[in-house]
Amino acid sequence: MRRRHYFEFEDMAWLPGWLRECMTLYVAVMHRILGSRAVLAPLVGRALEASSRPKVIDLCSGGGGPMPGVMEELREQGRDDVELVLTDLYPNALAARQLTDEAQGVRYEQRSIDATAVPEELGGVRTIVCGLHHMRPTQARAILEDAWQKRQPFVAFELSDNSAPIALWWTAIPFGLLMTLLFTPLVRPLTLRQLVFTYLIPVLPVLIAWDGAVSNVRTYTEEDLRELLSGAQSEDYRWEIGTASSARGPGKMLYVLGLPETGE
Repeated sequence: MRRRHYFEFEDMAWLPGWLRECMTLYVAVMHRILGSRAVLAPLVGRALEASSRPKVIDLCSGGGGPMPGVMEELREQGRDDVELVLTDLYPNALAARQLTDEAQGVRYEQRSIDATAVPEELGGVRTIVCGLHHMRPTQARAILEDAWQKRQPFVAFELSDNSAPIALWWTAIPFGLLMTLLFTPLVRPLTLRQLVFTYLIPVLPVLIAWDGAVSNVRTYTEEDLRELLSGAQSEDYRWEIGTASSARGPGKMLYVLGLPETGE
């Protein structure tokens, strides 16, 4: 495979939970800036058409990412019946409290959810936004196969791009540092902790810039994804790998769509 599994701070179990919360809330800002919801909404809509349940189970949700916005987009299109359940291995308590208060039809699962073995009671369309690249090939394959074996519609989406030469991945670090300083005021909810550890004690810009650069190297290419899906094929379940773009995005955005032919 082209991708390389260098470490990201966000994946480390020893990383304090409040730092991970700050990082994932910043990622949600980047999704808003890059217009991820407009690209994701049609993909999620197609997956909902293949599901017998009007429910979306988002995996590796972090701070919520673009999915609450995607639900707003779907409601504007008349899909008022859709419920969104956010899940994560390390649930973001701050985002959970905010979304419970503000977002209609959105619930954040408080227990830890392993994306490679989603509990049976969490049925519906599965989404994983900018999360597949965090997984080693065995884990990524398990996530895809779990959706296929249980015949659950599936959407994976990546902002990062692995098309540049790997030797140049580090050039994204200074850009990431600058972006963090510029866009942190857009974080919601914006806490004193987020501001202090961005501007006074600049821990967050370093962590976010590193993880953002490494994400590019970690991202699975289309060829990598076809290799991962090689054992998850059947006549009643169709996989689609493609790219999409946003008017505000930097370039191509990779997606994987899994559609059961006869619903769930």
